[in-house]
Amino acid sequence: MSPDPAQTGGAQETGRPHLSSARVLDVDALLDDPGTRIVVCCGSGGVGKTTTAAALGLRAAERGRKVVVLTIDPARRLAQSMGIDSLDNVPRRVKGTEGGGELHAMMLDMKRTFDEVVEAHADAERAAAILANPFYQSLSAGFAGTQEYMAMEKLGQLRARDEWDLIVVDTPPSRSALDFLDAPKRLGSFLDGRLIRLLTAPAKLGGRAGMKFLSVGMSMMTGTLGKLLGGQLLKDVQTFVSAMDTTFGGFRTRADATYKLLQAPGTAFLVVAAPERDALREAAYFVERLAAEDMPLVGLVLNRVHGSGAGGLSAERALAAAENLEDPGIVDQGDGKAGLRNSPDTHGSSESSASESPASASEEGSPAASERSVDQLAAGLLRLHAERMHLLAREQRTRDRFTARHPEVSVVEVPALPGDVHDLTGLRDIGDRLALGRTEPS
Repeated sequence: MSPDPAQTGGAQETGRPHLSSARVLDVDALLDDPGTRIVVCCGSGGVGKTTTAAALGLRAAERGRKVVVLTIDPARRLAQSMGIDSLDNVPRRVKGTEGGGELHAMMLDMKRTFDEVVEAHADAERAAAILANPFYQSLSAGFAGTQEYMAMEKLGQLRARDEWDLIVVDTPPSRSALDFLDAPKRLGSFLDGRLIRLLTAPAKLGGRAGMKFLSVGMSMMTGTLGKLLGGQLLKDVQTFVSAMDTTFGGFRTRADATYKLLQAPGTAFLVVAAPERDALREAAYFVERLAAEDMPLVGLVLNRVHGSGAGGLSAERALAAAENLEDPGIVDQGDGKAGLRNSPDTHGSSESSASESPASASEEGSPAASERSVDQLAAGLLRLHAERMHLLAREQRTRDRFTARHPEVSVVEVPALPGDVHDLTGLRDIGDRLALGRTEPS
């Protein structure tokens, strides 16, 4: 789904070499728009989603908005960069921000969120029975899709409170970073599935009919499941299902409501990637999947893009110059051709050169040795530059393939930095670069 430039803050045409003909996302216009209430950062693992989410949250807060950043990444990078000892399921105020806004941060506690859902939608006695149930404890801690589903639950809770101007979501660090879109459907299918309906049928029938159904209709199934799962586990499942039966509908209803919230105009999806083949292949998949799900994609954040302050010197010329410096018998004659250094003239001989003492020529500290040392250093730097230019060329080809495939997607680049981001100053720098939308030499 291509964004409307008027709504997304004006993706604009640019002639800069890094993005070719790609449209450039205006990040500040996106963050300043009061209609933008949720920003979701998604992408494959290891591309900088957490740092991007934190930098966007900080920039929005320092431009006057009240922001909460919800990370689903179990790593502690977000807390460390914001100067907080630890994050949990409750938003924590981040100190040291500038401007008139506020920044809060939190990290999803999957089990605690599940517990909150149970406590909110069941009476005290039933909730206590559910929370103490061994099957529930396993389900809430590690059932496939539970983390993503609870992320949807928490997002819905935060939005319903209407306490923050902007919610920035850092999605799970999984290869399939759109699992949080599928999780409600998977969990809903599980809760509405045939097995669950069979397990809840005796309780729904009640009395003798229920007992008859259980003893006759379920005997074969429960016997088989008992062998596969173990009798105690099956009993725990049945107890859990019976206790949870009244809350199943609430799960599906809230999941559907949050899903629609993600499709609403106030939500903006940012796909985060690195300028590498696999990462941009995943990014292309995310873009296509978001379009298929009718989710409002606003652009691509391309992290760790390399640049050079000496782009006019090609890799080929740098390698040729390095070879000239490394081989004392080759000299560049200025016309692109190589000649021999210290070669004899047509009338003389090379005896004077040959008679020069090797020991004196290589003596440490001599002018000749110092010159060779400088030449070797210069040759090494030229080769490093050639490697950098080759890297830039690969990244450019990779970006060009993505933009050719998805010309409608606005792109903003963030340069590769020499180290990790550890504090608000580093996050602020990333935010500045996101707003600048171009790669400075690095």
